[in-house]
Amino acid sequence: MMQSFRKMTGGLLLATSMLVSGLALAADVVKQPVGKISIAEKQFGLLLGGSTGSGTLKFHGKSYPFKLEGLSAGLNVGVSKMSAVGEVYDLKKVSQFPGTYTKLEASVALGGGVGGLRLQNENGVIMNLRSRTKGLDLNLGNVTGLTITMK
Repeated sequence: MMQSFRKMTGGLLLATSMLVSGLALAADVVKQPVGKISIAEKQFGLLLGGSTGSGTLKFHGKSYPFKLEGLSAGLNVGVSKMSAVGEVYDLKKVSQFPGTYTKLEASVALGGGVGGLRLQNENGVIMNLRSRTKGLDLNLGNVTGLTITMK
């Protein structure tokens, strides 16, 4: 009985993640990415969660290093390391990239520490990220923000 429940739950999670990923990809067909991003981040939490890290934006053939800090409210427990790569959309000049990013769409957790997330800042810049997490991280938070500053 329990194994049957696990199979159903696993199948449902896989189908949901494929649907959300498909919708995100369909939205990106209209828009072409203008840059690439890579991030290395440490996440920590006990009640309020936080994160700190750095990354690189590749835009118009140049690399721009940046720092990031994040916050999520809700139940957060654990310490983990996250790495992410992805595409940047709706960026016309580098000065639009720094700012506070919030979730544009729900995040997707594929299991095994793999997931995806779409974020948008106040300048309309969108990041479509694919992430991999190592460590213990339970996050039942509902408000997530990520602040990026250029180095």
